[in-house]
Amino acid sequence: MPPVFKALATIMVWVLWISGMVMGFSVLIAGIARGEIYGPQAPPMSVWAGFAVALAFGLVALIGMKVRKSLE
Repeated sequence: MPPVFKALATIMVWVLWISGMVMGFSVLIAGIARGEIYGPQAPPMSVWAGFAVALAFGLVALIGMKVRKSLE
């Protein structure tokens, strides 16, 4: 395999990882600021969906790192 594929895989993994972290923290901070997370009622489904998407980004980044390791 040409080394360009390893570089592209590395870039993809970092983009996915950073996107997942930013999304997770932004959902957390926005939920706290709006009073949805620590409020008297249960958080709305959008908060849980945001956390699920952030977790999915992180898991796809881990899978991408395994693929990158196999390119060596």
